[in-house]
Amino acid sequence: MSEVDAPLPEDLATCHELICQQAATIREAHRRIEQLEHHVAQLLRRQYGPLQRAARPGPAPAVRRRRGRGARRATACRGGARGPGDARPDLEAFGEWLDAQARHVLPKSPIGQAIAYARAQWQDLQAYTRDGELSIDNNLSERMLRDQAIGRKNYLFVGSDRGGRTAAILYSVVASCKRHEIDPFAYLRDVLERLPTHPVDRLADLVPDTWFVDHPRARRKVAS
Repeated sequence: MSEVDAPLPEDLATCHELICQQAATIREAHRRIEQLEHHVAQLLRRQYGPLQRAARPGPAPAVRRRRGRGARRATACRGGARGPGDARPDLEAFGEWLDAQARHVLPKSPIGQAIAYARAQWQDLQAYTRDGELSIDNNLSERMLRDQAIGRKNYLFVGSDRGGRTAAILYSVVASCKRHEIDPFAYLRDVLERLPTHPVDRLADLVPDTWFVDHPRARRKVAS
């Protein structure tokens, strides 16, 4: 008769002692399993590590020396003309490298997932080369969001859904003013005073960049 099929004791003390014994056995078994798993991992690294390093994809053509060059060339793409500062040849070479490596790497590996993500977003990644008004990255937007991230920790609540929408609008307006180096207070004071009588078909005159053309003295003063 196996230990599993053995009759159970009738008294509590014996049951408790049996439970403690079984728990100790289970803990020892788990410890032994962890040792074996660690040992197997070491064996796999020793046996297959050299093969994995040999199969690891090499750098893209001139990718290392081109790091950071795209950011410096971002403004050169405006106007659509190719030139010495045009980033599109580098992007095309990088795209070809991504396509080639995608056929060799494991899809679930870290490099495979990174390549798959880049290929899925490839058209969006090149958008700044087609529109000179776009930036190569979204660093400016990330910086503008810092105020909200700090603010929500300080005041936590906006009062209501409508208050939240109002706060979002005000944050956007102030961020636009900062983007165009406009004093937000001067802009809001002038616009709020003019809104009640301003023609509806001329609201575009009140957006920050257009408004600033007629109010150049409202430039935002930055502390040195």
